Amino acid sequence: MNKLLGIILIAAAFVVGMQFGGKGSPTITSSSDGASYSGGYDKAQEGQASTAKSAVIKRTAEGQTHVVNDGESIMEAVKRANPGDTIQVMPGTYHETVYIDKDDIRIIGVIQEGNRATMDGKGVLNDAILYSGNNIVVQNMLITKYKGNAIMGQAGNNFEIRDNVIVDTGVYGIFPQLGKNGIVEGNIISGIEDAAIYVGMSDNIHVSRNEVFDSVAGIEIENSRHAIVENNYVHNNTGGILAFITPGLPIKTTFDVIIRDNFIVNNNTKNFGAPGSTVAGIPAGTGILIMAADEVIVEDNIITGNKTAGIIITDHENAPNTTIDPEADSKPDKIMILNNLMMNNGYDTIDEAKALMLTEFKQGNPDILRVGTSRDSCIINRHRYVTVGVSDWNECAFTNTDGIDTYILDEPVPPREIKGSEKGKIAYLGICTGCHTYSGRMIGPPVQIIQALYMDNPKGLADYIANPVKKREDYPEMPPQNYLDEETRLAVAQYMLSRTN
Repeated sequence: MNKLLGIILIAAAFVVGMQFGGKGSPTITSSSDGASYSGGYDKAQEGQASTAKSAVIKRTAEGQTHVVNDGESIMEAVKRANPGDTIQVMPGTYHETVYIDKDDIRIIGVIQEGNRATMDGKGVLNDAILYSGNNIVVQNMLITKYKGNAIMGQAGNNFEIRDNVIVDTGVYGIFPQLGKNGIVEGNIISGIEDAAIYVGMSDNIHVSRNEVFDSVAGIEIENSRHAIVENNYVHNNTGGILAFITPGLPIKTTFDVIIRDNFIVNNNTKNFGAPGSTVAGIPAGTGILIMAADEVIVEDNIITGNKTAGIIITDHENAPNTTIDPEADSKPDKIMILNNLMMNNGYDTIDEAKALMLTEFKQGNPDILRVGTSRDSCIINRHRYVTVGVSDWNECAFTNTDGIDTYILDEPVPPREIKGSEKGKIAYLGICTGCHTYSGRMIGPPVQIIQALYMDNPKGLADYIANPVKKREDYPEMPPQNYLDEETRLAVAQYMLSRTN
């Protein structure tokens, strides 16, 4: 938020047209009356209804069940499994990485008298479960002490990640990347240095009933569309719930996101994200952060005890640790704030926020803080909150989203088919863009830097992908991607070196 200081230089322009201390009674709107939101995803375009509770294909016949006991290998069971099979993992401790490149596989941890199947990376292994298959279920596992990710989707469609306990797994907890039609539900996640739940470049996602805490970002919807985030308990993170466009990624938009019925409480943890990364710029004490995303609805959340602000809305120009992507719209447009219970936010806000409040001749503890440009946005019951930057927003023409149950499709989408010529592209989108943007810093260095080092040596980059060594003190060590076959590693190296944005 350090860029906010520059706003003071244009304060006069900022306050033109603002209303200060208006007279008369406020407009009081009940969320139980009035119109329901009629926008969002039209399932009729895909011939689908709106009541689906499962994202994966309903099996007409069950496959084989493979039982993995303590001391055996989950990965060996995956190798034996065929599409339609279930792998039951008995209580015990498993030190391994599991990669699922088959469709319709279910990994179910068996809980006996409170004891779970535990995957323990011992602080050495990078990833616990990686899946590129479609129609994947991961349920009831306990995952801890990995350096990179607990559960990462790599371009798999139709997934369900339910009822897992994830503690201290490095960069991400649950990370579906480049997937369509997925549910993340009922998980407990803590101690993550980027995002506990990070939905990247995905569509038709439902994130509900999770508890996320003691992480930098609680739940992040990044460069994704048609997502509902509801009924989560998000507390004691640096930032609670985020809707982002990260510049430099191949998919350039985030829109149609509903954030409703969440408890977003006391997100004041000191930021411990990787220095220079996007999430490292989140001020501690942020309840909801909307950065450049469009069509975001914030409804019926309880947002309390976040010391910087309850809701921050910003464009890229005024956000820290971001670059400008000429192919992405940097403005957060059509933000819609409906009824929310907000109290005791902004009680120890940052100096930049205080300075911004002075541009509207306001004092107090900010509930809602808008920085920079936001077009065609609206709010109801604005009089309830201490706000900055929303005085010229319209009244919303609707009061609730009751008409939208879920964006999960009644019929799972077709499995993602990867042609040989697309191996490099899909691997780049599904794996590399989780840590690398083209020109800015994410987790790893920008693609431009990698191109400068390897432009004439794709084989050298492919070898590095399989067996990386730490080269720079200012970036974390890259995990080996040696589960990818040699052909795919070379294809992704060639594709990465061909990128221009």
